[in-house]
Amino acid sequence: MNESRTILVAGASGFIGTALTATLASDGHDVRRLVRREPISPVETQWQPERRQLAPGALDGIDVVINLAGSSISQLPWTAKRRTRILESRLDATATLVDAITASPTPPSAFLNASASGFYGDRGDDALSENAVRGTGFLADVTARWEAEAQRAAAFTRTVLLRTGIVLAKGGGAAAPLVPLTLAGLGSRLGSGQQWWPWISLVDEVRAIQHLASEDVHGAVNLVGPTPATSEQITRGLARVLRRPHLFALPTWLLRLPLRDAADELLLSSQRMLPDQLMKSGFRFTHDSVGAALAMFDPRPPSEDAYM
Repeated sequence: MNESRTILVAGASGFIGTALTATLASDGHDVRRLVRREPISPVETQWQPERRQLAPGALDGIDVVINLAGSSISQLPWTAKRRTRILESRLDATATLVDAITASPTPPSAFLNASASGFYGDRGDDALSENAVRGTGFLADVTARWEAEAQRAAAFTRTVLLRTGIVLAKGGGAAAPLVPLTLAGLGSRLGSGQQWWPWISLVDEVRAIQHLASEDVHGAVNLVGPTPATSEQITRGLARVLRRPHLFALPTWLLRLPLRDAADELLLSSQRMLPDQLMKSGFRFTHDSVGAALAMFDPRPPSEDAYM
């Protein structure tokens, strides 16, 4: 986005939202935030998505709405109560914003709604473009309903579904639990290690969202790197960057003991996703290989041999 825009972000305090809002602000955009507490700044607007309440006029003057809100799937185990929270937090936040968009006399020019790689379920070695059918499982069910709720806005504004994979970055994201284990010398293969993990660097996740906020792209977009990688390539690559061993193999049955069925969907499912729509729209990746993305974890100064 070259020209300054007024952008409303839900989920601005999350891992991706924090990086996104900081980048948007530094690029000169007017960034507004939705918060559940009492606002303490003119750029904050209160909402109560669990009650589907949003302050009247919250979308006045807004060019783009970006919704990243949703309860974390990493809080385990997935009890019945937790599953309900994962689903309802996404549906409530999305419905609240879609209702405001459909009721607005001047709806925003674009609505970007978070989605996830879980849409595809466990697909083995299948190459998954955005045209691939949905898979099966809890996360596939959640994501399909989440996307259907967001698509209600498509009759009123350009709507994009951000099917994000595993976001790699120092200090957070899906790789965060792997780093201390690897530093302790406990780098491990998870299950067979041959399952495809759809990865993207946080830098490219933020850049892609910015790109999609202004490009004429509609519908689902896979936010993943252009070169697929297996889980073993990622865990072994992280160990190499951190200069630690990668000696162990955690069998499927052992992973399922503490994580139950979440192990199958979070660690063992295989999604060989391809960013077809993103690349067709002209996006170019900063980190076009998983080695380049993992190099960010290297404590040494950047150098050519830090990239694999």
